Amino acid sequence: MGSQTQHTIPGPVVLVGSGEYLDVMNEIDGYLLKTLGGASTARVVLLPTASGLELNGPTSWNNLGLQHFSKLGVQDIRATRIVDRESAYDPEQLALLRDGTFYYFSGGNPQHIIDSLRDTPAWEIINSAYEQGAILAGCSAGAMMLSGRTISIRQVMMGGQLKLVESMGIVPELIVFPHFDRMAGFMDQTRFQQILKEIPDGYTVVGIDEDTALVRISANAVDRKLSRWQVMGRQSVTVFSRDAEAVKLQAGAEINL
Repeated sequence: MGSQTQHTIPGPVVLVGSGEYLDVMNEIDGYLLKTLGGASTARVVLLPTASGLELNGPTSWNNLGLQHFSKLGVQDIRATRIVDRESAYDPEQLALLRDGTFYYFSGGNPQHIIDSLRDTPAWEIINSAYEQGAILAGCSAGAMMLSGRTISIRQVMMGGQLKLVESMGIVPELIVFPHFDRMAGFMDQTRFQQILKEIPDGYTVVGIDEDTALVRISANAVDRKLSRWQVMGRQSVTVFSRDAEAVKLQAGAEINL
């Protein structure tokens, strides 16, 4: 008999527009903890890497994360100090990553988190755990980092040229715009449409509103582009595909991406 190809099914992916560790996320994170068998058995790892360039950013995010997941009943919460490339090689920090079941990347600077984690032992451990079923959740910059490409959103806000940077590629076909409901405040519709036209073929843009998450609830082992996603949270997600009308999805709606 010929050998059969084994297809592993990775864990859920959670792309959050904003609101990590706040009460508005209780329902979403409670759902995710249930997929792991409940809060009491979850091993949550907090990664404040995106805020590594901010003086008190990592400490602030870790404190919020500890409070949030403690209230949800999690007993094993690991607040890492992976804040730059050097700490992504630190044996003490790597020990905190091992056997985690729920990795949460909070907000900050998307380019910094990519530069800090790419091709490091820390990312190798995280990615391996994900491929075996662990949850990867990212908020704002953390969500952008998990996608295929990251848009230079701060540069665009300042009127600069669009630049697309290769991200960590957990969901390689997506480009994430977090805080999407606030985008009109710093970018007019004409500029936004220009940006959409500059997105290369093969990518889907997802605009995720604040206090809202796009959650991959089931992954297709053969073709991950056929995975099922659901909108959760307070607002909506808008999906932009080339040569197709934008689709706005309210909480509870599902879509294949």
